[in-house]
Amino acid sequence: MTNGSNDIEVKLYTMCVVRDGDRILLMNRPSENGFPGWIAAGGKVDFPESLTEGAIREVKEETGLTVSNLIYKGLDEFVDVNERYRYMVFNYITDTFEGKLLDNPPEGELRWIPLDELVHYPMQDWFRERLTYFFEDGTFEIYALWDEKRNETQKRTITKL
Repeated sequence: MTNGSNDIEVKLYTMCVVRDGDRILLMNRPSENGFPGWIAAGGKVDFPESLTEGAIREVKEETGLTVSNLIYKGLDEFVDVNERYRYMVFNYITDTFEGKLLDNPPEGELRWIPLDELVHYPMQDWFRERLTYFFEDGTFEIYALWDEKRNETQKRTITKL
């Protein structure tokens, strides 16, 4: 997104938790794919698709499942003022899907994990924290002001709506 001297870079991503009763579908991403550990399907929103179209496409590409009836759960946003960069992740959950899991998924091993066993699976801290909000009523907004040069969070707020 550009507007003269106030140019900023905005990247839009989605994440979708697929739920089947008391278990959810996660993938175990290897280190070379970025964000190693167990994580939900998701990725970049391609222009000009909508956010939900992007979430549906990413789940299909990464798992083989076709999802529908997505419920918006919240926004996770990282902003670097110095680099003029905004990274926004729109989060969804669904229990409506069809299809068969991919035999050779491109992003990592797929597994249906019981909710009461999630604590035993390695995952990024930011994902573990965000994951709890998918199962609460309402929506959430996580806003982090980040300084890439110092590799530190300057401000972080979590709002539950």
